Amino acid sequence: MGSSHHDDPVDQHRNLYQPFTQTDVSREIALANIQLEPCARWARTEYSLDYHPEFLATATGLTPDDDHLQSAGHDALGLDFIWRTHNGMIDWAASGRTTDMGHAAYAVDASDQRQDRASPFASEEEVWAYDAVEEYGLPDFSEQVASYQELQDEALRKFPGQLTTGGYYRTIISGAIEAFGWDMLLMGASDPDRFEKVLDSFFRRTLFFMRAWAETTTEVIIQHDDFVWASGPFLDPEYYRRVIIPRYAVLWKPLHAAGKKVLFCSDGDFTPFVDNLVEAGADGFIFEPCMDFGRMVERYGRTHCLAGSYVDCRDLAAGKWEVVSNAIDRTFEALKGARGALFAVGNHLAPNIPDEILMRYFDSVRNGLRRPSS
Repeated sequence: MGSSHHDDPVDQHRNLYQPFTQTDVSREIALANIQLEPCARWARTEYSLDYHPEFLATATGLTPDDDHLQSAGHDALGLDFIWRTHNGMIDWAASGRTTDMGHAAYAVDASDQRQDRASPFASEEEVWAYDAVEEYGLPDFSEQVASYQELQDEALRKFPGQLTTGGYYRTIISGAIEAFGWDMLLMGASDPDRFEKVLDSFFRRTLFFMRAWAETTTEVIIQHDDFVWASGPFLDPEYYRRVIIPRYAVLWKPLHAAGKKVLFCSDGDFTPFVDNLVEAGADGFIFEPCMDFGRMVERYGRTHCLAGSYVDCRDLAAGKWEVVSNAIDRTFEALKGARGALFAVGNHLAPNIPDEILMRYFDSVRNGLRRPSS
């Protein structure tokens, strides 16, 4: 495959992005890969395309402020899958205590920059007394189902060629991060038994929304929970296996009973827990390059859909094309042993990736998506 990657000037890439036909870009392709069914090619997705309006304008011929830019861009670039979660109808910040740890300027115009806000929790005792259901409340169940279904219907109208997921972001640990911030979370975890009761409240609240998603027509649900660091678990590994992952299994029962597929998603390296997540019922995994893509394919590629690749956004941002090209080749070589995959840069398309590198990247991946015939 190495010879298929272009080292020509950027201008030679400008006219490559004619829209895919409806048979080329397809929500059915994404669903077939997630369901491990035979299909012509691997599915394709990317995260944070909204950080690249100028690139999308080049790919589509539209202006960067066109209302149809995102949908046209997904079609032009051959993307089949859209990552989406939704935390429900109640705004946490308006209903109870939350901790905003701030956000560095990530977008080019720094529009996403936020200053941090001190945690409203002053002691471990306050953390241990916390209950997420009591803190934020729950909406009416039928209204939440209707709200989620409306989101799904809108996605089908705006992105008819893509499979848009449902899902929940602040599941257990991510919920605790949002509420307490890292410092108070870790202090609360100093008493594992008392902290379990706190985490159970996030679980109980999340279960309400999983049951709501189960009542919709959404085929695929993302269970997002940033429950580890890039270095791996920050709690006792057995605590994950005893306290956290069994609760995931309960969250997924109503979804599976309704015929949904569940993709588990987390930042960081959760390699030590993949077997446990498999046992809990995950149908696939969305993960970053800090996890070994080849190892994931070797161990789980025949039984689970895998979303990611060897490609690291830091190499794209640094313009290391040979490194990126090699990572693309290694990914497709590894996928020869898989039954379902969503090719993506696992740690997203950061806003500082040059457009010319993005052009080469999309072109090169596009050339290798056809699945082996066997």
